[in-house]
Amino acid sequence: MVTAEIAVALPALVLVLVTSLWAVRIASTQVACTDAARSGARAAARGEPLPAVRAVVARALPPGAQIRISRNVETTRVDVAVPTRPPAVSGLPALLIRTHATAATEPGAHSQTAK
Repeated sequence: MVTAEIAVALPALVLVLVTSLWAVRIASTQVACTDAARSGARAAARGEPLPAVRAVVARALPPGAQIRISRNVETTRVDVAVPTRPPAVSGLPALLIRTHATAATEPGAHSQTAK
């Protein structure tokens, strides 16, 4: 009887563990995206060259991240999107984690947009 209960409970336990680990990975990726976007927005708002800002933001993100930086006279905005694949055994759909940060553009920073 105990063997039958273990045979039923073990796959459920593994699924809960895998899903929990994926949730932790999603949360850490969200934090990394937010931090990278904030750092990039501050640097771009100070007038740093947009290709240099993009390189700094990309280094802080996982591979496959999409980065968009826009700067005008009033505001600077950095948008980040990172696809996050679930564990293969979970059967869950992939997620696209998106975040953005906006900073006030300092006087003298040039108006540019980078994709």
